[in-house]
Amino acid sequence: MDIDAGNALVDAIKPLAKSTLRRGAGGGLGGFGALFDLRAAGYQDPILVATTDGVGTKLKLAIDTGRHDTVGVDLVAMCVNDLVVQGAEPLFFLDYYATGKLDVEAGKAIVGGIAEGCRIAGCALVGGETAEMPGLYAGGDYDLAGFAVGAMERGEGLDGSAIAAGDIVLGLASSGLHSNGFSLVRRVVEDLGLSLDEPAPFDPSQSLGAALLTPTRIYVSSTLAAARQTCVKGLAHITGGGLPENLPRVLPDGLGARLDATAWPLPPVFRWLREQGAIAPAELARTFNCGIGMAAVVTPDQAEKAVALLTAAGESVFRIGTIREAQPGEPRVIIDNQEASWLA
Repeated sequence: MDIDAGNALVDAIKPLAKSTLRRGAGGGLGGFGALFDLRAAGYQDPILVATTDGVGTKLKLAIDTGRHDTVGVDLVAMCVNDLVVQGAEPLFFLDYYATGKLDVEAGKAIVGGIAEGCRIAGCALVGGETAEMPGLYAGGDYDLAGFAVGAMERGEGLDGSAIAAGDIVLGLASSGLHSNGFSLVRRVVEDLGLSLDEPAPFDPSQSLGAALLTPTRIYVSSTLAAARQTCVKGLAHITGGGLPENLPRVLPDGLGARLDATAWPLPPVFRWLREQGAIAPAELARTFNCGIGMAAVVTPDQAEKAVALLTAAGESVFRIGTIREAQPGEPRVIIDNQEASWLA
């Protein structure tokens, strides 16, 4: 590894990490480990929750466009959104950045995005690892992994066990593709012979590369605020597998959901992908978030309160369906009117 370049990157990112400090986190990078004081963070009887994730082949678009400042936000989002669905507050984050040849400016942009994601999520960037591995990664290629730890007081977690038939499913709008399905996205772009520098066909106000790199939305502050008001019974982060695969992960056995595709708008990027990639609506729903990045389940009498809380926190919220008894031989999640809404 280029030790001088590594030291230069550490010096460049120290102020970025410092900008994410929060109660309970110690200061400074460069040690062999990081300390976190749960009592100083305000916890009396905490349960820790840990997650890890990556950004996937969306990184290839960042590499091809030379835009490295947003994928760090994606990295944090993919981890912390998985924490909050369990009712946990993100506390601290670590990253792993591996590359063929260390580029200090690219590395600084990447970590800058990670720091931005941590600030949005309210967690501290306490450390990480940078590895230069020529022969394993070509030239400027790189990969990212993230690790987040959160906490909740004992007995205050969200496990979906109280969800019942008749409950309302709320959908929180996504910011775009988020971080799933990019192998298919890149294939569509390649088959059409499009340049990432040209205006996006679905949004001419920005380049195709910039539009596709729109970072994953972080739902931490809004969903925790709603959960702390005890009006949310379950949350589902909508990632790979879409609504059909992720919503059942928080439903008790024997329950399913019936959703209505006309209840929320299909963002232009998904409509464009469906048309250009000849993707059937059902497959679109299983590959992408289709405009819903987080789902919340609430009782009917709490739905209005939940919508108000989430909207006040900056979310665009839609009532997208209801919980029902799962029917033998049917999918647990049925999305009605896909053909009528998404093919129109």
